Amino acid sequence: MRVRIIIIVVGMICVLLVGSLYVYIFRRKTIMVFHAGSLTVPFQIYATMFEEQYDVSVRLYAGGSRKLAMEIVSLGKRPDVYASADYKLIETMLMPNFTSWYIIFATNEIVLAYTRNSRYAGEINSSNWWRILNRSDVRWGHSDPDLDPCGYRALIVIKLAERYYGVRGLFDSLMSSENRIIRPKSVDLLSLLESGELDYAFEYKSVAIQHNLSFVSLPREINLGDWDMAEYYAQANITLSDGSVVFGEPIAYGITILNEAPNKDLAIRFVKLILERPGVLERCGQNAITPAIASNIDALPEELRGYVRG
Repeated sequence: MRVRIIIIVVGMICVLLVGSLYVYIFRRKTIMVFHAGSLTVPFQIYATMFEEQYDVSVRLYAGGSRKLAMEIVSLGKRPDVYASADYKLIETMLMPNFTSWYIIFATNEIVLAYTRNSRYAGEINSSNWWRILNRSDVRWGHSDPDLDPCGYRALIVIKLAERYYGVRGLFDSLMSSENRIIRPKSVDLLSLLESGELDYAFEYKSVAIQHNLSFVSLPREINLGDWDMAEYYAQANITLSDGSVVFGEPIAYGITILNEAPNKDLAIRFVKLILERPGVLERCGQNAITPAIASNIDALPEELRGYVRG
């Protein structure tokens, strides 16, 4: 009888433990973060830090920033946080219906990435890269300008290069190349570079650094990485397939929390962590803006206002 009672008690305890474990696993809070592909490495670090600090699951969803914004607008996706490689996408696509503010928190620049196995790797430099891309045996690529800011920025770089180097027809020549390869987002080109299927790819400098790629640093007049060159960059523009016109400007990343974020309090803490720890971005090859720049301080959550300027 005594043994039977003990067995029953132990069984009840096991049931309670299993039930508690079920509640913990299936009710554990999760936040979803839509972010530019070029933010993958630093955001993985932030996510790990956040999960350890708050015992929360962070679900990261990387993609072309424009594509992610379209999923929010047209497909009804509702992430908690949206981080774009181009802050203006928040301004033009998500405001005012989906958010009322954004924070500019990092910068970058465009480079031409390659590996030691790329054709003419020992010859290419900041003066002749466009000639090498025009060679018939060289395969090069960029991301889709309709989906990814790095894509339309690559095209703007080439347009600026035509002006900077004084080579008429440079843009049309490269655009008509049969060796030009386009992928949805810039990080999709990395595997092609590493496998040797691609010789060169327009990438963000941070991405090239994170993946230990060689790269050609482009002149400040065309790399979209110098704030002092804003007027010069604005001389070039690209028309996307939907008729939108994108003008050249310095690269600036933006982040926001959606009005209908399912877990707004946690989203605020996640953005706060990014603003508190800019060193993560710096170690990943991106220039953090400190203090960050807010579009509308009055609309910002109170917890974030101490980390920004207007």
